[in-house]
Amino acid sequence: MREKANIEALVQLPIDYIGFIFYPQSPRFVGERIEPSVISAIPKRIKKVGVFVNATIHEVLCKAEENALDCLQLHGSETPDYCNALKEKGFTIIKAFKAEPELLTCETANYRYACDYLLFDTPTPKHGGSGNKFDWQMLKQQKLSLPFFLSGGIAPGDEDSINTLDMKGLYAIDINSGFEIEPGLKNIDLIKNFISQIK
Repeated sequence: MREKANIEALVQLPIDYIGFIFYPQSPRFVGERIEPSVISAIPKRIKKVGVFVNATIHEVLCKAEENALDCLQLHGSETPDYCNALKEKGFTIIKAFKAEPELLTCETANYRYACDYLLFDTPTPKHGGSGNKFDWQMLKQQKLSLPFFLSGGIAPGDEDSINTLDMKGLYAIDINSGFEIEPGLKNIDLIKNFISQIK
């Protein structure tokens, strides 16, 4: 999210998290700092998530403090020690992984005590944001040690498929480009309708 009016409209919906991308190479880059009036307009029930890719711990902590973030979503090659250092500062840590079945169980096991949640996204060199889906059913074959967010190309029309998923550990649905008018600007009506159909 990036635009003030768009954010103010979104937070009227029954959402649990709102994301801000602090990765400069992303077309959804929020900038160096979120406007304070925007932060204050977000109800406390909605957790503010900062998305980072291979930033230094110092940089992440500075951005988290400046923007009153609750959660840190890490999309790069951050190690378990890196994640744990941020978790020990009191942040909820969401570690993103490329959905590659031959790697997931082994890779995610190393983060069991360093993160709060996992996030699975479609493999792409750009650290997410491809707008493409992966085979969600592959997650049923994984022995995952933490609850996870499902991400990657979720769009209007996916409600029935999501409602029929029977996956232990599925905690949240992460939507983005499939509900955009343009990068960083969400279609509120599409999101409202999507939420109303998710069980």
